[in-house]
Amino acid sequence: MRHFLDFEKSIAELEGKIEELRRMSEPDGINIADEVVRLTTVADRQLRTTYARLTPWQKTQVARHPDRPKAGDYIRTLITGFTPLAGDRAFADDAAVLGGIGRFNGRSVVVLGTEKGTDTESRVKHNFGSARPEGYRKARRLVELAGRFGMPVLTFVDTSGAFPGIDAEARGQAEAIARSIEACLEAPVPIIATIIGEGGSGGAIALASGDRILMLEHAIYSVISPEGCASILWRDAAQASVAAEALRLTAEDLLRLKLIDRIVAEPLGGAQRDKQATMEAVGVAIQDALTALADLDAVTLRTRRREKFLAMGHEALT
Repeated sequence: MRHFLDFEKSIAELEGKIEELRRMSEPDGINIADEVVRLTTVADRQLRTTYARLTPWQKTQVARHPDRPKAGDYIRTLITGFTPLAGDRAFADDAAVLGGIGRFNGRSVVVLGTEKGTDTESRVKHNFGSARPEGYRKARRLVELAGRFGMPVLTFVDTSGAFPGIDAEARGQAEAIARSIEACLEAPVPIIATIIGEGGSGGAIALASGDRILMLEHAIYSVISPEGCASILWRDAAQASVAAEALRLTAEDLLRLKLIDRIVAEPLGGAQRDKQATMEAVGVAIQDALTALADLDAVTLRTRRREKFLAMGHEALT
């Protein structure tokens, strides 16, 4: 069953009528096929118009759409021979962070992804994509492993942020995130990060500190969620739409600010309407990024990565 967002109500009504007509047997004197074609044209036009002028808050809702492909979907589609590697070698395994080795277009790679889950059971299992310290320590371990064996790192980011619980703080959440970022910045191999849904706070940066940062057209990437920002500034989470405008969290804003490197276009109506096409487009973008970095040695990679992150925000302040 397709889920519709609040601003898609008119589209939902049209598509509901189309499905109802398709299930009907054709009565005398009525050409159902022609009516279906007419309504489909109207629905497509409405969809195109709606998605051409999405507000930042509406893009936030699309980025959180429950039917968008998750990190596990990208791994299953783009990575062959994937072998998961579990645990941080210190405390436990964190199901919010998927990690392992496999092949991307025939090349051995290390893969990491924050997984939100697709139904109630899997969302609880993966803690809704919010990792604890052991998740970031696992990420660090696998990035270091990639460096030792000369394998590029591919990451798929989709998290509202790191888990804020007392137990996570007690086990060193901030330190674990910082060490994961450090490992990414020091890695002697290419790192390609893709923001596939939400890129929230340090929980996202821990896996997104790469040589190339790709971002889906309707994904978001921000230091804080709109609701969190609104609660701090106005003490009212209902002001989230205002906060979303101010945060400059859309792919277009972030490309303009040079915080990401490329926007990957989504099918009309968002990634949830054609998951396969979306994942194939991401695969092409990742391959392009890897090809551009293929001939760079470890010293050059580290130097360029350092310069890239030190330059972030500089132009916006001058």
